[in-house]
Amino acid sequence: MSDVALLMWDVILPIMQVETSALKPVATEFSIPGLFMKADIVVKLVMISLVLASLWSWIIIVDKFIAFRMLKKRAADFEETFWSGRTLEELDAGLSGETRDPMGRVFAAAMREWKESRGQSGRVDNDLQGTRGRLDRVMNLVVNRELTKAESGLGILATIGSASPFIGLLGTVWGIMTTFRAIYTAGSTDLIVILPGIAEALFATALGLIAAIPAVIFYNKFTGDVNRYAGRLEGYTDELSAILSRKLAKGGSL
Repeated sequence: MSDVALLMWDVILPIMQVETSALKPVATEFSIPGLFMKADIVVKLVMISLVLASLWSWIIIVDKFIAFRMLKKRAADFEETFWSGRTLEELDAGLSGETRDPMGRVFAAAMREWKESRGQSGRVDNDLQGTRGRLDRVMNLVVNRELTKAESGLGILATIGSASPFIGLLGTVWGIMTTFRAIYTAGSTDLIVILPGIAEALFATALGLIAAIPAVIFYNKFTGDVNRYAGRLEGYTDELSAILSRKLAKGGSL
């Protein structure tokens, strides 16, 4: 029996070696670099554009993630300083030149307008309603400018999230068309003829989803962060406006 087994092994081993050597080119051809190199020029452009879009979205994601963490930290630090019990003049002097935080910029803009309204006499002019309106307009302009900065980049994420699947679909359709052309040219429906085009099509679809899914997820997250911060900033602006209105009613002394 052992002689028979050895004889069978001598016959099977060369066959296995031939099949293994034949599979190596196929495996290489269906690797990611192989799929890209074998792809049609249109599919290559689709793949490159989706990879670039994915990298761009991740750069924006990391940048916004860090930016929102800094906004929250600076807002907490400023609110702690603002409600520490000091007068507005003391706060204005202590925060002189410190304008990294949007709340600090709102406060600084309000203080500049307040000082300009006081004039040479050191007291606010008699047009209290006009002064109050100018203070509110100045603060609202700063708030809108700061929120616009916070929202920068979100439009790009939204575009990548919505457009990438359709760009990937273009690559999918083109890969299927390539498959049909290969079938027509070869006059055969063997897997070796069909698989390259199908693989290109599916790879383009996968790249479109890889680019779109993170962009959509983080766009929704950052939009929520912007809305929450907008509420916090506008709430502080309303509180500062109320404080300044009371000061105006008492004669304009800080």
